[in-house]
Amino acid sequence: MSDLKQRALDYHAYPTPGKIAIEITTKADSSEDLSLAYSPGVAEPCREIANDIENVYKYTGKGNTVAVISNGSAILGLGNLGPMASKPVMEGKALLFKRFANINSFDIEVTHKTNDEFINTVASIADTFGGINLEDIKAPDCFIIEKALQERCKIPVFHDDQHGTAIVTAAGMLNALDIQGKNIEDVVIVCLGAGAAAIACMELLINCGAQREKIYMLDTKGIVHTRRSDLNEYKTAFANNTDKRTLDDAIEGADVFVGVSGPNLLSADQLAKMASKPIVFACSNPDPEIKPDLAHSVRDDLIMATGRSDYPNQVNNVLCFPFIFRGALDVRARKINSEMKIAAVHAIRMLAKEEVPVCVLEACAAKSLSFGRDYIIPRPMDTRLCHNVAKAVAQAAVDTGVAALALPDEYK
Repeated sequence: MSDLKQRALDYHAYPTPGKIAIEITTKADSSEDLSLAYSPGVAEPCREIANDIENVYKYTGKGNTVAVISNGSAILGLGNLGPMASKPVMEGKALLFKRFANINSFDIEVTHKTNDEFINTVASIADTFGGINLEDIKAPDCFIIEKALQERCKIPVFHDDQHGTAIVTAAGMLNALDIQGKNIEDVVIVCLGAGAAAIACMELLINCGAQREKIYMLDTKGIVHTRRSDLNEYKTAFANNTDKRTLDDAIEGADVFVGVSGPNLLSADQLAKMASKPIVFACSNPDPEIKPDLAHSVRDDLIMATGRSDYPNQVNNVLCFPFIFRGALDVRARKINSEMKIAAVHAIRMLAKEEVPVCVLEACAAKSLSFGRDYIIPRPMDTRLCHNVAKAVAQAAVDTGVAALALPDEYK
């Protein structure tokens, strides 16, 4: 057994199985405390909530609680291992919510036969929470499930594998383009992968200015093009009217490569064919589409990002999802809309351009960090992320009319 495997298993098993627990937030030391916490005292907030349902935010933890929900059909890079095998990942998301944004979270794993069963289950329990983070659900089911739940629920529903990945990718991409002296409106983008993350990344880049006709998306059968008859509606949106059919065809002269597919799928020869000053986001985990050492040996004008923490420019969802929910919860937003996502993109990208204080360097175990090829996005341990991103998201929710509360004083 490898050292990493054993340490990971021990981490999850000891000192107590799992990674999260419930804590009491008020006194429960005396008989009087218990009479207030439960019977007969608990009847009073029950009556207040029955009289005005908004009082649930005043007397319960709903407003600072997110459910992390999965069916285990697309776990990390492991595939469809089922609901129970997804539980360590969902507990991990709950840990990250608490650690980075002080949001309470419950992991919920759903066993179901149809998408409708999943949707009905989640919709039926949604009012318990302030928000719902969907996780590790395969495409195209994730699109169907998220859309249906967004329509049925009065709280934010956010599939992080799509939108979290897209937000961090867009933030890093805009900064990389700045450094390389390229405009997003002009670049040719090759996207290897056509699942939830890939489609969300490309849609958000389009919202940021990329041209749809300059995007070449590939699935396991090659280029997604207009003459294919096997495309679902989500891939069809990226069907390019082109004679190109393979990655080798598409990569010729391309400015940007985004990989959300599998390991070692971009060759050195293909990288060499890209335009000058290329940008490569090889985000397959744990093994990227091309190893950074190989990529840099081929191109010395390259900016590269991966999903790994042991290389510069890690595309990590933790840079955004806790703080998006923090901002949404703080103004009681009923949804997370495009404007809120784009606000998060710009908050993350602008933070990378700021001077990094000593306390952040210490938290990141770095001697120095400054905006450039090896630092296009902030590090996950950057303590400024919570305030900056949450504030931007909350302000966008207020500005677009989806917030029930004004911007809190601590953000002003």
